[in-house]
Amino acid sequence: MSVFLIKLIQVILSLTILVVIHEMGHFIFARLFGVRVERFSLFFGKPILRYKPKRSETEYVVGWLPFGGYVELSGMIDESLNLEQMKQPPQPWEFRTKPAWQRLLIMVGGVCFNLILACFIYAMVLFTWGDAYTPLNNSKYGMEFNERAEAIGFRDGDVLVSADGKAFDRYGGDMLRAIVAADEVTVLRDGSETVIAMPEDMNLLDFNKDVQPFIAFYMPMTIDSVVPQSGAARAGLASGDHIISVNGTPTSTWTTFTTALSQLQLREKEGDIVNHDISIVYDRAGVLDTITVATDANFKMGVTVALPYEPAVKEYGFFASIPAGIAYGWNTLKGYVSDFKYIFTKEGATSLGGFGTIGSLFPAQWNWYSFWMMTAFISIILAFMNILPIPALDGGHLMFLLYEMITGRKPSDKFMEYAQYTGMIILFGLMIYANFNDIIRFFF
Repeated sequence: MSVFLIKLIQVILSLTILVVIHEMGHFIFARLFGVRVERFSLFFGKPILRYKPKRSETEYVVGWLPFGGYVELSGMIDESLNLEQMKQPPQPWEFRTKPAWQRLLIMVGGVCFNLILACFIYAMVLFTWGDAYTPLNNSKYGMEFNERAEAIGFRDGDVLVSADGKAFDRYGGDMLRAIVAADEVTVLRDGSETVIAMPEDMNLLDFNKDVQPFIAFYMPMTIDSVVPQSGAARAGLASGDHIISVNGTPTSTWTTFTTALSQLQLREKEGDIVNHDISIVYDRAGVLDTITVATDANFKMGVTVALPYEPAVKEYGFFASIPAGIAYGWNTLKGYVSDFKYIFTKEGATSLGGFGTIGSLFPAQWNWYSFWMMTAFISIILAFMNILPIPALDGGHLMFLLYEMITGRKPSDKFMEYAQYTGMIILFGLMIYANFNDIIRFFF
């Protein structure tokens, strides 16, 4: 099965789960308060599948456009834009006749269910696989830093200790956010603690501009294993060989080695003619030699290095996994909300992605752990994005409901109609823009 097909199946399956659960949240609260649900739609567009059980008021459909979904509630101006119904006298089973607090719960039901789903998935992942992470305090060689980090004051070999007095636990996104937000970072250098003053204008987007990571584990570029039949294997490279340079670029560590290959890939993407047969200088038992190694389409040559640290896994029993999953979901939500501010910058706007970006998040080979972790993360994103105060989103309806509850005045149907149209234009505009960014990144 091709990589594209594997990723496509994962995207469709993940979105199907998330949309069904989200809309089920609206559906359950609507039925709980006696609101008639006219249609439960998975995805948008003209239905390609439809089913209405006997003695049921609800039609279940699948649309052709795999982007979200909706439940059509009687007496509500929503995605269905059933305006004729709103011209009829209000009925007791309609959304518009229910108290504002009930309508509010119906609107937040989808967001709540997405958050519950994410926490449940995280809990079951922790129960099944445990919490695997990379501790920072047992790195054999410390960390490696790029030029931006070295200009601030970091040095290769530093061991991260704390940010503003809060000890580092593990390598990951929380670590980077702590570094960006800190006034000072403490490292262990040559056996002594050194305090590094952090600049005030740091942000995570600056890190993404650099080909070489801001911070990574220091891993000497000594080959641990060679993939059979790979370019490295055919060239005669073997375990224990230390790669000195790639096409003349020094590569004493795994990070500088992969960065050199990434730069070749970037040059090719920008239109340069780049030879995939690269010149390698390596050291074997103190003897230097130069060979030519053929790389694949992605400039991979088929070598790995040994990890300079011991991975850690924290195991959870079933009952312990529940609060741990909730804490994991809450921390993920906080991290995403913290990063969301970058969307309003020029660099952040260009980083928006559509279906192609979502697909790239999933692994090229089927892996249930990765699938569920990514599905939980997207569920967090879906919950947060839906609660934004944009007309046509749950947050938009919530905003108007709160206005009604505070002022005692309900917005007119005509206003809600225009708001719905405006919101749909905004959402489809964002969708087109995000997918256009994917196209630009793919071809240019």
